[in-house]
Amino acid sequence: MDGEKVNVQRLIEEKQNSNKWRVRMEKVVPFILFLIASISIVTTIGIMYILLKESMQFFKEVSIIEFFTGTVLKPLSSEASFGVLPLLMGTLISTTIAMLVALPVGLMSAIYLSEYAPDRIRRICKPLLEVLAGIPTIVYGFFAFTFVTPILKHIIPELEATNILSPGIVMGVMIIPMIASLSEDAMSAVPNTMREGALALGATKLEVVFKIVIPGALSGIIASVVLALSRAIGETMIVTIASGSTKNFTLDVTQSMQTMTAYIVEVTGGDAPAGSTIYYSLYAVAMTLFVFTLVMNLFATFISKKWRYQYE
Repeated sequence: MDGEKVNVQRLIEEKQNSNKWRVRMEKVVPFILFLIASISIVTTIGIMYILLKESMQFFKEVSIIEFFTGTVLKPLSSEASFGVLPLLMGTLISTTIAMLVALPVGLMSAIYLSEYAPDRIRRICKPLLEVLAGIPTIVYGFFAFTFVTPILKHIIPELEATNILSPGIVMGVMIIPMIASLSEDAMSAVPNTMREGALALGATKLEVVFKIVIPGALSGIIASVVLALSRAIGETMIVTIASGSTKNFTLDVTQSMQTMTAYIVEVTGGDAPAGSTIYYSLYAVAMTLFVFTLVMNLFATFISKKWRYQYE
């Protein structure tokens, strides 16, 4: 009997120790998860701090009004000028061309995969479409420079060897999977009961797509477009290789132009000494680019919340 009492007492003590260990873990685990979840926030704050700090050094030497309103960018000239508008123009034009290519193709692909394609074809086509997203951007850059540009030159003889049209088109091809995949997911989330109800009332398949499915998935579609837009704005290697480094302030897509990301690559890969005005201009341009992409992502979040449909 005494041996049984000792064994029972030992089991009780082990159970109490186990419970204490579990209680400690329950207190520690949320703290560990909080630290892990805070990594992205801390990283963003660190990036913003560095960009703001170094940009302030640049704006001590160059007027912020001159920077955002100047149409001439000649950082290496004896009379250096640092107007960012040529870079903004190149970025916006290349992004606009990319969206003109990606938006109709991506959206139509999403409609086909979601509403018209049989399950067997959908299982084959969607992964093949998403393969485009896995191709390295430097490959896209050489594809634009060595394949797309020569073809366009036969159509547009005045097209320069490096131009903004070719990389814009290839950037559009690159972001098609983002628009197609995210939009298709949003359309597939629309309940089938809404489709069946519309068809029962006499609507055609096309009417169901444009009057039921697309309005129901509008928040997801817009979010995918804005995210693709942010991706195009931040693209680096395609424009670096195929668009050239000429800082033109023009709307002529046949000419060589430079984007903000290409300028950053040029400065970091050049001979700009640390602490010089050219060196600090890198951070001013990077800060402008960061604000652009941040605003796009915030806008996508706002649109998704504002136009989100709630299905029961």
